[in-house]
Amino acid sequence: MHVVHDGPRDAPPLLLIHGSGASGASWGPVIPALAARRHVIRVDLPGCGQSPPPPSYDVPAQAERVADVLDTLGLRRLTVVGHSSGGYVATALAEQRADLVSSLALISTGPSMDAFLGDSIILRAILTPPLGPLVWRIRSDSMIRRSIASTCARPVEVPDDAVADLMRTTYGSMRAVLRHNEAYIVERSVPDRLAGLNLRLLVLFGVADPRWDSASAHQYDAVPDARVELLPDVGHVPMLEAPEAIATLLVNFTAPERSHARRKTSR
Repeated sequence: MHVVHDGPRDAPPLLLIHGSGASGASWGPVIPALAARRHVIRVDLPGCGQSPPPPSYDVPAQAERVADVLDTLGLRRLTVVGHSSGGYVATALAEQRADLVSSLALISTGPSMDAFLGDSIILRAILTPPLGPLVWRIRSDSMIRRSIASTCARPVEVPDDAVADLMRTTYGSMRAVLRHNEAYIVERSVPDRLAGLNLRLLVLFGVADPRWDSASAHQYDAVPDARVELLPDVGHVPMLEAPEAIATLLVNFTAPERSHARRKTSR
């Protein structure tokens, strides 16, 4: 797997996992603030960005690959952050390897399929057969930028390397990732999976998320002492729309001196 490190290696570690078909580059706008205080590790999940396709796109199998990376790096008990479906891989990692995950932050991670609102017209055109494969082959830089912007509530600057990585992801990989992500939460909701893991949990949701009902963030209230933050005027990609706010929330959540008392709140 393609791995990128930012920040001092002796700082508290923070693992960032991207969403469907994206790459670690999608975290670009929050990296400077995070890397000033944390050892930030970004991965490209199998078949995405600069990582080769895997034998299986099953969510637990993807989590196993991430665990292999952490084992190789000798990292333990770190905070794992997942954006969108990256939150499913983060959750599966916590389910499999309690020794690796001390706390979890989920950003725009739909808790269950009943909260899904649907894809934009642009995304449906890119992803839906029979025209999807053809559109995918001829997709352009500007089409990818418009597709990402369609999920945001604010004007955004999409990092060039994030667009380049999306161009590397194949149609087959994207469809397989989406299929297995859906299967994972149909089998069992994310809050249900997390309820018994005894992890510190931060849930961030944009109130204006067009893909997931933001009210569904409160399904995570089923997780003991989960902290839920609702971000006004923010859509599905908060790290592009409100990078300063996201970086501050993550740094505060992972502060070593921070009290372990957790709270539920909305802002």
